[in-house]
Amino acid sequence: MKWNLEWLRTFKAIYDNGTLSAAAQELFISQPGVSLHLNSLEAFTGSKLFDRSARKMVPTEKGKMLYNVILEPLQKMEAAEQHFHQRSQTERVTVSVGMCFETFQYTLEEHITGLPFNLILKFGEYPQMQHDLENGFLDLIVTPQKGSQHNLQYEPFSKERIVLIAGGATDTMAISELLKKGDTKEAVTQLRQQLWYSTAADMEHLRNFWLRHFGEYPGFSPNYIVPNISSIIRCLSNGQGFSVVPDFLCRQAIASGAVQLVWEGVSPLENTLFFGTRKKTIYRDEIETLQNFLKQRWESAEGHKK
Repeated sequence: MKWNLEWLRTFKAIYDNGTLSAAAQELFISQPGVSLHLNSLEAFTGSKLFDRSARKMVPTEKGKMLYNVILEPLQKMEAAEQHFHQRSQTERVTVSVGMCFETFQYTLEEHITGLPFNLILKFGEYPQMQHDLENGFLDLIVTPQKGSQHNLQYEPFSKERIVLIAGGATDTMAISELLKKGDTKEAVTQLRQQLWYSTAADMEHLRNFWLRHFGEYPGFSPNYIVPNISSIIRCLSNGQGFSVVPDFLCRQAIASGAVQLVWEGVSPLENTLFFGTRKKTIYRDEIETLQNFLKQRWESAEGHKK
């Protein structure tokens, strides 16, 4: 195991500023992120580096020794960083973004080379994305879930509607008629007898849809658990089976007839989509550029839908 350079940067910032909050402001990361770096460094060294008082972080003897050892190398590195930064103003900055894989495919995949900066994409669960955003590992996330972290902000920009779909070769006539008549009890009985597709990450869509429209939980496990929603669409295309997915991910397949839109519900289930960012960031211009681009992609899709 090797120590991380960012741990040393954080340690120096705490030492120089005297508090976790001041170090966080200097480094443009969250205070929990600063604590995480310090805890990792103390675990690595096996030594307590600061005594934590109510108002100030007081370095221990081990902390003073470490500071004296790393100060000159870090200063040289920072001077070199500044020197080469001055000589490379035209270099592209790099922004790290978290979103679900399907959102990336839908909004960015075909257009990524047109962005005026480098982009690192991370796919995963929304709580982990929020954690990584708070700790400075991501600069922007696209999420239907808001967190309560005080240093993060969320801007609503669009909605996704959760809908019931079926494969293009699926006989949906009887179920559609039952739903149209409002006979949800019999519709549920027949739906539970069908083949179902889902993903491990999006079982929540199925549960929420079922609870919203039928007043109960599904009570069954999907027959096929596939990697992502795009896989569901491909499996259902011109095939048989049912699934519950966000509408924007299946519009093209529905328009082509490969997949059928079975039901949106009497009162559709919709999730608000948010841009999540840190309140303080050095990439504000790049983030705004990316947010505007994503808004345009969604607005274009909504206009096409209408």
